[in-house]
Amino acid sequence: MEPKFYVSSSPHITDNESIPKIMYGVMLSLIPATAGAIYFFGIRAGWIILLSIVSAMATEGILQKLMKKSVTIKDGSAMVTGILLAFNLPAEVPWWIPVIGSVFAIGIGKIPFGGLGYNPMNPALLGRAFLLASWPTHLTIFKTIPRGGTISGIDVITNATPLNVFKIAKASILAEQVQDYDVAIRQLYDSYSNLFVGRVGGCLGETSALLLLIGALYLIYKRYISLKVPVSYILTVALLSWIFGGTEGFFSGDPLFHVLAGGLILGAFFMATDMVTSPVTAKGRIIFGIGCGVITVIIRLVGGYPEGVSYSILLMNLTVPLINRYTRPKVFGEVKRS
Repeated sequence: MEPKFYVSSSPHITDNESIPKIMYGVMLSLIPATAGAIYFFGIRAGWIILLSIVSAMATEGILQKLMKKSVTIKDGSAMVTGILLAFNLPAEVPWWIPVIGSVFAIGIGKIPFGGLGYNPMNPALLGRAFLLASWPTHLTIFKTIPRGGTISGIDVITNATPLNVFKIAKASILAEQVQDYDVAIRQLYDSYSNLFVGRVGGCLGETSALLLLIGALYLIYKRYISLKVPVSYILTVALLSWIFGGTEGFFSGDPLFHVLAGGLILGAFFMATDMVTSPVTAKGRIIFGIGCGVITVIIRLVGGYPEGVSYSILLMNLTVPLINRYTRPKVFGEVKRS
């Protein structure tokens, strides 16, 4: 008997990395932000995260059992989805919000497409988008004051997040309102330390840029993510917000405020870099990041919501097949047809 050789598609380079190892590595990188969420918003934040994780794992396990497929909840992907979904929720949401969001994320955004590796959009963001469309009040009103800070990050305004304050200021048309909000915006621009550390209101996992960057450094060190997507994403937001995001005409915006405020750091490093729903080519990742940045700034400045990170990533997820197709590198020896 002659030995049989099996030929498969590239790549043929072996590695000791595996899906569970990568997923548990991502969870490890999210520990600082998780601890920060519990510190700033209280033990309720921990319960929301736990409910989201358990619901995501239970949904995946039950559906796979019903479909008579192998149960893969031990690979950690459902747990990551649950954590990221919870990170996109306010601290005061009812207990059923993370449960429904996780069920939708796994039951609609992942399993029907074939499970991990086949979903066209990030499941956690899809679950968040569903919750935002169904119960917008629960996801857009922030009442929990972070420990050691205020919801806005400044003392004069306590009942609106930094991006909400900025959005209202941009929409002000009365002279006295414009003057008042110009003062507020200047104070927002002076609150970098609160935005960086996390002493501001917002969703559980998005407020502390410092803790998120610590986790991101670990992912970069482990080479689980590439810098092309987050860097192109953040630089695009910074550039466009500097040009169009000011209240005194072009080139009067504050790019650092727009980078630190909202969920940009969380989205850029932990969701836009999703291996399944982001491009595989180097050029494609840069295009993907730029597209996310453009949509984020458009929603922030002229859209109906103060934040646009979630929708920008979801919309760009849908363009990934085209981006991969048109940025595919030339095959060695391939002759271009005329």
